Amino acid sequence: MLLKDIKHIFHQELDSQYGTEEVSHFFYYFVESYLGLPRFHLAIHPQWIITKEDESLFFEGLAALKQGKPIQYILGTTSFMDLILTVNEDVLIPRPETEGLVQWVLNDCQKSESNIKILDIGTGSGCIAIALAKNLHQAEVSAIDISKEALEVAKQNAKNNKVSVLFKNADVRDMDISEENYDIIVSNPPYVLEREKAIMQDHVKNSEPSLALFVPDTQPLLYYEYLAKLAQKALKEGGVLYLEINEIFGKEVSDLLKEHSFTNIEIQQDLHGKDRFIKGTSLVQ
Repeated sequence: MLLKDIKHIFHQELDSQYGTEEVSHFFYYFVESYLGLPRFHLAIHPQWIITKEDESLFFEGLAALKQGKPIQYILGTTSFMDLILTVNEDVLIPRPETEGLVQWVLNDCQKSESNIKILDIGTGSGCIAIALAKNLHQAEVSAIDISKEALEVAKQNAKNNKVSVLFKNADVRDMDISEENYDIIVSNPPYVLEREKAIMQDHVKNSEPSLALFVPDTQPLLYYEYLAKLAQKALKEGGVLYLEINEIFGKEVSDLLKEHSFTNIEIQQDLHGKDRFIKGTSLVQ
């Protein structure tokens, strides 16, 4: 079958659901992943014919897209900070915005020559921990998650990207850390309010793990309270807590950190100009 005919079928079947531009992106992602060809290949070779086996892959992908499955789960991979990561329904798909959180940590650590101990809480796919370990060779990186299934994905991603990260199954809500041990704690916790589901895309709210996304409307800072208490105990004097936040709760998270004796609190915006990240420095108790 001609590749251009498959592209036409993709638009015919999916444009009303996703829009023309998004469907084009989907199609070319499949071209790159399934055929190993660059996106411009079809423009140069408009009569390109693919095999029956490859044809089947495209139509399986088309069917999955019609059912609302995220393309990252269909392909089984995504990119983050120049890394290729395995993803499935057990982990949240890493967002481009979260790269800003990692970059903030990297920028702050670029002049450090001493060993740095980092803890990533709620690691999911391992994207934050692995990106930090890949770029900070002087760092000793640990990561925890409540989901054993997510940790299996994260361990495989660390192996695939040739970095060493110590993974542990734990729940931030009842972790017991009794001594200052870490220079940096970083986390992208659940922060989407239940009421925000109504404006979310179906393929996000219906496919990605709810445990990694949502918090009750009545407890928007639920995980930040746990994180602040834990970081207060687990960070060394002068250690820094970095968090991704819901854009509407920047002041509230800042106030919460102040209540737990954090200082030098800063908020940074994401690539869309929204308050998305916050950091605070630990004081000795």
